[in-house]
Amino acid sequence: MKLLKILSLCFIMSFLSCKEDKPTDNTNENPNISTFYLIRHAEKDRSNPEDADPELSQKGLGRAMHWAEILNEVDLDAIYSTDYNRTSMTAAPTSVKKNIDVQYYDPRIMDIDQFKIDNLNKKVLVVGHSNTTPEFANLLLGEEKYTQIDDSENGTLFIVNIVDGVANSSRLVFNCNCPD
Repeated sequence: MKLLKILSLCFIMSFLSCKEDKPTDNTNENPNISTFYLIRHAEKDRSNPEDADPELSQKGLGRAMHWAEILNEVDLDAIYSTDYNRTSMTAAPTSVKKNIDVQYYDPRIMDIDQFKIDNLNKKVLVVGHSNTTPEFANLLLGEEKYTQIDDSENGTLFIVNIVDGVANSSRLVFNCNCPD
């Protein structure tokens, strides 16, 4: 008799659990996703302290090539760089590898809302400086999350994802065993 009650209870429970689920809300089956990869320029040539626009050092050239390898699997749609030798040279290997022309921007006059609109549903590399790169990430996020990068740090990658207007980010640091 006890076994019959248990079987009956199991049958009732399974019957009740078979209710038809409410349909899920699929109003946005194709979300808008933009991904921004932000890096600081690679190591610059510091041999002339008076040079306001130095090129990359040998180690910096190696790191620029390293960034191109790191980003090799990313299907980039656009590459942006400030108009300085060190940032242009950092962007160049990725630009060549991806066959994407570098677009120049001025972080002092950047319209972040227009930038987001222009790059909606794209994967974008942005090359900047120790102060502008974390600031750019903060603007994309809409919050003050990151501080200026130390002048000796050239291996930081900020990744900002914006999905249907909601932003999140991560910060990664890559070491480069690049020759000096």
